[in-house]
Amino acid sequence: MGREALHAHLAEGVSTVARAWAVTRSDGITLGFTDHDRDLAFDGVTFKAETGLTARALAQATGLSVDNTEAMGALTDTAIREEDIAAGRYDGAEVTAWLVNWADVDARRVMFRGHIGELRRGDGAFHAELRGLTERLNRPVGRVFQKPCTAVLGDSSCGFDLGTGGYRHDTALNAVEDARVFDCGMLSEFADGWFQRGKLTVLSGSASGLVAAIKRDHRTSDGSRVIEIWEPLRAKPQAGDLVRLDAGCDKQFRTCREKFANLINFQGFPDVPEDDWMTVQPSSAKSKTGGSRR
Repeated sequence: MGREALHAHLAEGVSTVARAWAVTRSDGITLGFTDHDRDLAFDGVTFKAETGLTARALAQATGLSVDNTEAMGALTDTAIREEDIAAGRYDGAEVTAWLVNWADVDARRVMFRGHIGELRRGDGAFHAELRGLTERLNRPVGRVFQKPCTAVLGDSSCGFDLGTGGYRHDTALNAVEDARVFDCGMLSEFADGWFQRGKLTVLSGSASGLVAAIKRDHRTSDGSRVIEIWEPLRAKPQAGDLVRLDAGCDKQFRTCREKFANLINFQGFPDVPEDDWMTVQPSSAKSKTGGSRR
């Protein structure tokens, strides 16, 4: 209905249309922008005017060619802030753009849907490359046949519910070093290394919403649990900030069976032969029952 109403409005010759953009960041926050001189609201989003956001003409093509355009705007405390860009909150953010009749916002049409690609900032402004949905079709896909599991813990292939008791824990930070090493207290209810190769999510503070993979989970001499991630977070958390720790998985058959009891969904091939299987020498073992050569 909205699309037909917009077309009917455009056919009148004198139009009252504006463009609106909704940006959903990696931390789940949705921001709305419009080039109209007043705020617009629809689909539960308020599209703010006077944010300085503009966009170049949208390049669209048939087939599998990628639609693309670029958005530009000013860095302000009330709209898109430089520290949020630096923290990575706009990396890969989802973008939807409409052409909308500002006199009747129900008359609108989606003109673009995609995500933010390259993002540049400087001199108080930013330039964001917008890539269409067909961009994701350029990625190679297919099944990988290997011994370790190819699923990500908790995704649709894995099927494990991380909300199960004992696999996810929220805690306040006792201390932070270089935005990469976190003192999480005793955590005596979890075995050593329980969160290694897991995920850390910051729930409060200046780094709220940022996620990192856990490199190491160990104890100090006084028994405190220290969580180390691979790279420093791009915003600095402070002592007292709340974080969520998800249990780690090393993708091995035994771990899937004993730690998660999720063997039915194991996506690896533990019995696949080694690379040199075709050139292996005959066995000199006394037992020739067809079992393992090891």
